Order: sequence, then C-alpha cells, then structure tokens
Amino acid sequence: MITLFSRARQSKEILPSLFISEGRYEGATDDDFQMGTLMKKRNIIGKLNGRKASVACLWLAMSLLWLSPVIGRAADSSSSKVFNVRELGATGNGKTLDTAAIQKAFDVCGKAGGGTVLFPAGTYLSQPLTLRARTTVLLEAGATLLATTDQSDFMKVRGNWLEAKSSGDFIPFIGGRNLTDITFTGQGTIDGNGAAWWGEAEKARQKKSGYTLPRPNLIGLDRCQNVRMENITLQNSPKFHFVPADCEDVVVSNVTILAPVHAANTDAIDPSGRRMLITKCKIDVGDDDVAIKAGKSTPPGQFESEDITVSDCTILHGHGISIGSETDGGVRNVTVRNCTFENTENGLRIKSQRGKGGLVENIRYSDITMKNVNPAITLTCYYMNNSAGDTAQPSAAQADSAQLASTRTPVFRNIYISNVTASCLKSAGVITGLPDSPISNVVFENVRISAASGLAIKNAKGIQFKDVQVTATEGPPFILNNAQVEGLAQTGGK
Repeated sequence: MITLFSRARQSKEILPSLFISEGRYEGATDDDFQMGTLMKKRNIIGKLNGRKASVACLWLAMSLLWLSPVIGRAADSSSSKVFNVRELGATGNGKTLDTAAIQKAFDVCGKAGGGTVLFPAGTYLSQPLTLRARTTVLLEAGATLLATTDQSDFMKVRGNWLEAKSSGDFIPFIGGRNLTDITFTGQGTIDGNGAAWWGEAEKARQKKSGYTLPRPNLIGLDRCQNVRMENITLQNSPKFHFVPADCEDVVVSNVTILAPVHAANTDAIDPSGRRMLITKCKIDVGDDDVAIKAGKSTPPGQFESEDITVSDCTILHGHGISIGSETDGGVRNVTVRNCTFENTENGLRIKSQRGKGGLVENIRYSDITMKNVNPAITLTCYYMNNSAGDTAQPSAAQADSAQLASTRTPVFRNIYISNVTASCLKSAGVITGLPDSPISNVVFENVRISAASGLAIKNAKGIQFKDVQVTATEGPPFILNNAQVEGLAQTGGK
C-alpha cells in the first residue's frame, strides 16, 4: 500500500486525475474506470472486465477511504502553503507590470515544495511566466491575469515578431516543462490580449489560405504529469489557448474558453499524450475547439496520444472536435460523447494527409447533437491545410493515385459513430481515404443528418450503416466512389 500511494501523497489533486476513457471494459462505471486505471498503473491487477472490474475497484475505493486521512495529512504539508501575489508586490491595477511579483510567487512556491499561488480580485498585467512543480494557481472571482500587448515580450530573441519563422520562436504566456501536480482553479480569468495579434494573422491568412502566422500560445505545458484545470475562463489567446503537449493524467473540467469567431487559429485545447479528460466545458473560439495532436514519430506499436475522453461539452462556433491534422505519432482510444455543437464549421473530424499521417484507431463518437454545422462528419486524408478538408478541394482526391505506403501514410480504422443528430448548412460530410490507404471499419448506428448535399464516401471499405438516415435537399443522400458500404438499402436516405 505504501508503494501504491507514494505519488498520491505528493498532492490532493493526483487521485482524481488518474483515469482512462470509458468503453474499455464493458459493464464498468465511470468511477470503476478511474479506480481501474489506478490499479493498472500500480500493477496490482492485470486486465479486468465486467463484474471483476467493479469488485476490484470497490476494494480499492474502500482502501482509499481508509487511507484518506493519511494521504490528506501528507498532502496538506505542502498544499496548505499560500503565496499571495499581492503580498509579494503585485498591484493588480491592470496598468503596472506585475511580472516580477508573480514570478517570485511561482519561484518561492516551487522552492517550498509546492503550494498555492493566490490571485485575489484585480487585474494583473504581466509578461510571460514560468510555472514550478506542485503549484496550484488560484484565481479568485474577479481576478484576471492579463498578458501584455508588446509582442517582443513573447519572443525567445526580442525583435520584429512579424519576421519570426515559426511559433517555436515564441514562448507561451504561461509555460512549464517536466512538471508534476499542476492545477489551475478558481473563478477568475486568464486573458491573452489577443486583439494585438489577430489583425496581422488574418491579413496573412487572407494572402495564403491555411497559413498560420507564428504567434505564442496562452498556456503551454510540455511533458507534465497530473495536470488539472477547472472552473476558470481562458480567453483571447494570440493563438492556441491550452496546449498540454506529451502530458499524462490531465483533467480539464468546467472551463470556459472564448475568442472571437474570426480570430485566426485560436484553438481552444490542443492535447497530446495519455489519459486525458475534457469534460463539462463551454468552448466558443475561432478555430478547432479541441484538436488532438500526434505530430511526433513513435516506435511501431506505440501511440503518442491515447486514452482521451471529451464529454458533456458545449461547442459554440469554431471548427469542431478534431483529431489531427498531425497524426504521425498515432492516436488511439478516443471517446467523444454527450456533446452539443451549434454554428460550428465542422463537427466531428479526423484530418490528415500524406506526410503527416500515422495510425488512428478505436475512435468512438456517441450521443452527439449538432445544429447548423458544416459538415457534420469529416474523415479525410486530404486535409491540405484548410479547415474543410477535401470538401473545399475535391480535385485533390480526384487527381490522386495509389502510392507506395510509408510510416507517414495516414491510416484510419475502427471508428464507431452512434446516436448522432445533425442539421448541416451545406454538406452532410465526407469519408475520404487514400487509394492506397482506404478508411476502414466505420460503423454508423442510429444517425440522423439533414443537409443540402449528401454524405460523400470515397476510398473506403467496411463501412456499415445501421438505422441511418441522411436527408439531402439537393442530389443523392450518399455519393459513393470506390467505397464498400453495407446496409445502404436500409438507410432510408432521401
């Protein structure tokens, strides 16, 4: 038992963040999966299924209750330390730079072995900041941590930001690397002051479709473990809002993420890593609402991103919930369930292309409602750096021919879509694989889509329809090209 809870003693926040996406062991509850993963991580049990998982998880839950006073006392020794940024010199008046005082609070918190950095009500203007391990960032109601508008503050080498070669030339507003036990919480706001950046970015995008002008992200965490973000608001990032890259055991809960609909490349959450949960969030941004990434090559049989769940989220504007376009490192075991979309460009999407591809498998979408989206479903290997994939560039797929497969050829397989209702402004969607790598084993069950044009399926096999209806006001409900589809006669398409 000492071994089991040795890491848990470091922080109160670690236990809730150890979980796995549901659907792995049939018959177990959500709580079972949280406990089951903890047991798996500690090598207490092997593979579980059905009632065995529930019984074993109940045993562990009872053990946790018995040990909770011990764990709590051990965690309290560090988490009870509070470092108030005002007591360390921050003014919170929104005009005076508070960078030094805030960074001092993070530094002394880290040196003390962890604790809480407290932001009372006020507006704290700051240049970029660096987190330390075992830190809780607590933004009280009425507290705003606000980024400066001087672009050179965010450059690794100060200069003309418009001459930067890549986003790697910038540092995020809040950054951390190789940290454990990081929490953002409270009722406050982290604001990236993105209006100072968006104008030039939009000009660049208008000149070259799909181009992303290099800019910093709002919060970037690299190779961190046990990360929790809850209840706060993130808004107005220069580019992406929250990027937990190659991280493990991440929970994002009840977070609001906002940016104007036309703010270029303002993705809400771009995660990569293992064991992540995004739940009960409200997202309204100008690009991908969630984009699961896997842009780094991995050894055969390994996946850069796996066991990720998005549940109970409200999506308002943006480019939907995506996997890709960087899938080279592989993605598996992703669940998206019980989410609503309204007025989004794209709904459910897996996007990649030659040179960015890898294996994407075991993806489940269920209990989804979409209104005024375009399109509802996009599975494309012809993303080509535009938001709508090959629906915007049909000639790319038409002109392509089979090529020799490589480790960077996208492979999409084992995708299950159930209990989905959608109304689309234009297309119902696309499923388009490569001639040499058709998308395979996609099941639609209890799906209803109404749209101007139907669902186009090209270079695909093992597509199954079970109680599916696509209603198209123009043309056929299904447009097939080199596609093997079962159950089409029972679709009731119009």
